[in-house]
Amino acid sequence: MLEVSNLNQFYGGSHILWDVALDVPEKSCTCVMGRNGVGKSTLLKAIMGLLPLQSGSVRFGGTELASQRPEVRARLGIGYVPQGREIFPDLDVEQNLLIGFGVTARTGRREQTLERVFRLFPMLKNLMRRRGGDLSGGQQQQLAIGRALALEPTLLILDEPTEGIQPNVVHEIGDAILRLNEEEKLTVLLVEQKLPFARRVASRFCIMDRGRSVANGEARELTDALVRQHLAV
Repeated sequence: MLEVSNLNQFYGGSHILWDVALDVPEKSCTCVMGRNGVGKSTLLKAIMGLLPLQSGSVRFGGTELASQRPEVRARLGIGYVPQGREIFPDLDVEQNLLIGFGVTARTGRREQTLERVFRLFPMLKNLMRRRGGDLSGGQQQQLAIGRALALEPTLLILDEPTEGIQPNVVHEIGDAILRLNEEEKLTVLLVEQKLPFARRVASRFCIMDRGRSVANGEARELTDALVRQHLAV
């Protein structure tokens, strides 16, 4: 579904991503892993068009995205939850969710889509009039995922969905990812630092080190030796 090849990206004069390659098969849950500062979030921003590419290719369903703006990528079916969630703090939960519909204007499916979100995250239904900024970190993360699901994506991209979240909500988010991927066959790409969470939800992995993709494969191939070499602190 998603093919990244020979991707290079710079911040000023600093070369951040070096010929990165990443394949995300349809219906997979692929986890990008690596120590802090190796370029994981930069990769996701480049895939979404939030950062310009120096060179390389990003293909989604066979369509080249390198020159497409972020909103075009969203309309093609890519839902993105950035690191830090970036919900709208002064809007309530309902308004935040409705913004997701603005990308695709699928007004006829709003009720069905909202019910899908509430099945995954029941607490949101009871918080519809609560300001986003008044939610806990875990509730904000659930809201951010729900907003991304409002555009009915075929690929959901999550940047560190467990960061700064209490353990019980981490488990709920893991349950939601598994349900979306295994039951609804939604393709998922996520960046994750917590190894147990990654092992639980991912069917494939890609390890990055110093701006390069250095190992990838099926989740069962994520050996202790790879963890010690590229992930241990």
